[in-house]
Amino acid sequence: MLFIISGPSGCGKSTLVQRVIKKVDNLQFSVSHTTRDKRKSEKEGKDYYFVSKSEFKQMIDDDRMVEWTLFHGHYYGTSRREIEKKGAGDTLLLDIDVNGAEQIKSKLKKAVFIFILPPSFEELKRRLEARGPETAVYIEERLDVARKDIRAYPQFDFIVINDDLEKAVRSLECIIHGMRCSLESRKKEIMPILRSFSGD
Repeated sequence: MLFIISGPSGCGKSTLVQRVIKKVDNLQFSVSHTTRDKRKSEKEGKDYYFVSKSEFKQMIDDDRMVEWTLFHGHYYGTSRREIEKKGAGDTLLLDIDVNGAEQIKSKLKKAVFIFILPPSFEELKRRLEARGPETAVYIEERLDVARKDIRAYPQFDFIVINDDLEKAVRSLECIIHGMRCSLESRKKEIMPILRSFSGD
């Protein structure tokens, strides 16, 4: 089962995903590709797959990316191989921007789409400013994108308001557990039980 976690930059989706993966069994995190430089705190294959621009563009040309975007001169995206490899047996979580979520929705109909909302625009701005040494121009660009991203919320299956981290984590957990109990998800599991009632 594939869960797409999206929302404006600074809404806290990455933190939510990290917390939920620690609390819910059989969850995998989909690692994105990027062409930006690796930060000291980041690990190859855990935070991102770091590749050159020429390699990333070749992946696009070969239709090996299910979604991708270009921001501040750097490419970001999710490969088909990552989804096929990790999503074969376990539940897979994708933490991607709204544009990426829209691309995936046009290709993967069975995914579950979850939109993370900040409690307010002012709080989103505060979180972006508190992240670290980013320029005022960069933050304003992120906020401009956020104003556009917010309009996409009706396209999603679930909404989680991240005003309280623990509450938001519980909400995300509930969505995952609930979808795992859906008829579509349990068809194979319940067939032997149903046959036991048939009298055959």
